[in-house]
Amino acid sequence: MKTVFNIILGLCIAALVYVCYASIMGPINFDEAKKHRDSKVIERLIDIRKAQMEYRNLNKQQYTANFDSLIDFVKHQKLPFIYKQGELNDKQLEDGLTEKKAIAIIEKAKKTGKYDEVKKFGLENFKRDTMWVAVMDTIFPKGFNPDSLRYVPFGNGKQFEMAVRNDTAKSGVPFCLLEVKTPYDVYLNGLDAQEIANLKDTQTKLGRYCGLMIGSLETANNNAGNWE
Repeated sequence: MKTVFNIILGLCIAALVYVCYASIMGPINFDEAKKHRDSKVIERLIDIRKAQMEYRNLNKQQYTANFDSLIDFVKHQKLPFIYKQGELNDKQLEDGLTEKKAIAIIEKAKKTGKYDEVKKFGLENFKRDTMWVAVMDTIFPKGFNPDSLRYVPFGNGKQFEMAVRNDTAKSGVPFCLLEVKTPYDVYLNGLDAQEIANLKDTQTKLGRYCGLMIGSLETANNNAGNWE
């Protein structure tokens, strides 16, 4: 009887130790897993932001709310790159030269074959050429897969929510707002449900979005991330 009692007591102690260990390590393990997943989602959001900024530069200051359009842009579009040789010196600037004027003088000389003004202003070694470089080779590392842009890391195939809104400033100038986001429930799925609920409750009380996002459809914030 005493032996049975000792076994039961030992099991109870082991269970108590496990419960105590789990209560301590549970939140720690959750935080570590969340930190890892956060980092991957943030990386993807930053990639989307980079692509959208370049898209806007070549599309009349408009973002796209469509991942198909954004991915096609990354795969096939080229960006202008200005090759520069030479700089205007103080004497040239005092003579009223600007880069625009200098380029105009050089272009005129190329068309007419007369280089008197080029020599007069000392522009023989001044050069500005526009080269077009593929988006893939400019803003993303070698081997980057543009098709991955739409998918939330750890989201089991779910996509980011992406939207744009056109508005007009008080000055009358039109502008476009971008918002890309994904909730905790998507990319933290599979982790401790109670910890996720606690996290969402805290964010809700603070009036914050329960997830990760860049930009906002409510106010212009230069597409900042809510982790920044």
